[in-house]
Amino acid sequence: MAHAAAHGENYLNWQKGLWSWLTSTDHKRIGIMYFISVAMFFLVGGIFAMLIRYELLSPNLDFFSTEDGYNRAMTFHGAIMVFMVIIPGIPAFLGNFIMPMQLGAKDVAYPKLNLLSWYCLMLGAVVAISSLVWSGADTGWTFYTPYSINKSFEGTVLMVTGAFIMGFSSILTGVNFVATVHKLRAAGMTMNRMPLFVWAVYSTALLQVLATPVLAITLVLLVLEKILGVGFFDPALGGDPVLFQHFFWFYSHPAVYIMILPAMGVVSEILTTHAKKEIFGYTAIAYSSLAIAAVSFFVWGHHMYVSGQSEIMGIIFSILTMLVGVPTAIKMFNWIATLYQGSIRFTAPMLFALGFLFLFAIGGVTGIMLATLAIDVHLHDTYFVVAHFHYVMVGGTLMAIMGGIYHWFPKMFGKMTKDSWGIWSFIFIFMGFNVTFFPQFVMGAMGNPRRYATFLEPYADLSRISSYGAFMIGTGFVIGLITIIHGLMYGEKAGDNPWGSTTLEWKSPSPPPHENFLKTPVVTGGPYEYR
Repeated sequence: MAHAAAHGENYLNWQKGLWSWLTSTDHKRIGIMYFISVAMFFLVGGIFAMLIRYELLSPNLDFFSTEDGYNRAMTFHGAIMVFMVIIPGIPAFLGNFIMPMQLGAKDVAYPKLNLLSWYCLMLGAVVAISSLVWSGADTGWTFYTPYSINKSFEGTVLMVTGAFIMGFSSILTGVNFVATVHKLRAAGMTMNRMPLFVWAVYSTALLQVLATPVLAITLVLLVLEKILGVGFFDPALGGDPVLFQHFFWFYSHPAVYIMILPAMGVVSEILTTHAKKEIFGYTAIAYSSLAIAAVSFFVWGHHMYVSGQSEIMGIIFSILTMLVGVPTAIKMFNWIATLYQGSIRFTAPMLFALGFLFLFAIGGVTGIMLATLAIDVHLHDTYFVVAHFHYVMVGGTLMAIMGGIYHWFPKMFGKMTKDSWGIWSFIFIFMGFNVTFFPQFVMGAMGNPRRYATFLEPYADLSRISSYGAFMIGTGFVIGLITIIHGLMYGEKAGDNPWGSTTLEWKSPSPPPHENFLKTPVVTGGPYEYR
């Protein structure tokens, strides 16, 4: 292995040709394939977002000829971003590439299963997007019944089938990561010595394994109801549409944490590295990830305050939802304490991590507001919910993805990106994000309902400002893409540890060799002490 590294052999050139990538079981190559796939899906989902915001520049229909066309664009934007970008984004990309190296492992526990999970994502995505041929689904990404089984059913069946197949990708990844954490840790690495990114990915994997089958069963029942005429959810057949909501949100609220927990792990690694300070409260941050994962299974009912569920259940779900704020606040306070008196470098990764703290804090506070029964009844299904969701998911997950890419880019490709360009991408994304979604809090408080192609004149100015902000976000991501491509083609050669980080992946050459390390690492002390 040392001889190979001396001759410049690494995972990128270990085998050559497209086929060697498509059949590779190297976790690093699979992580890169996930990165390329998710980036492509993000581009498609982003185009739909731009079309939606272009339509909402004015109160009346301009770009789309019908409301159904707008609904289809909204459905594809939501479904692509949730199932093809944010859920697989960090676990499948950064989790695959970085997590085994942080454990000191040569690969994940089941390499072939890892490759199969990528193919499941790709197959499911192709099936889902092919529903455009049948005019596409127009139900929103939640596929609420009975509408989803009585209108544009062919497109909906393909979209639902695609989501079902992609669910297997999530489950297989989760099983693989749980096994890897428990069985392939380096000598001396106890659970309490694992990096915080590993803790976050591990907690996410547990959610993927336990929650995703519920969605799979729900989607199967949805299709069988239409094909066989068995009444599960359709009142006309003796079914209960609220039952669909219970099943769907029992998965989809843990899915929120499948999206955000890995982002928290990324932020933990970036802050401690770029502040040149040991993480404050390691144990509290590590176990708060498990606490968030556990509580997430008991809060799905806060999506259903206005569905007719009992007042007692509404109160219980309200309290449980607010309880999620406790482990989340633990993380926020410890991150801020880590920054205190640190030697902070305002690099592109650090700025994206700081942007995460600001935006996620707003998303979290507004989440507590929506957990309050009286407030939620007024704000339910308004733009306030849209803004809250995007502050958590986009302001959280996508900010962390961008920060993680810039942070680990030198390790993945052995080259540096232009930090100044990365900073400009952050400025456009951060400013554009607030210009886009903060006005939507005001629109929602004023009563403007979401998912409508047209709206009343009093909302026109705020909606127009929101659209301008969306175009700024798009500009920021274009700058980010240019930065990444430039780094790949012309980036300066990176050292093995250009950021001065202390986690184990930085002890490997950049880019890493096929089996990750030149010699088997041994853990000798705390979470960040290795030899």
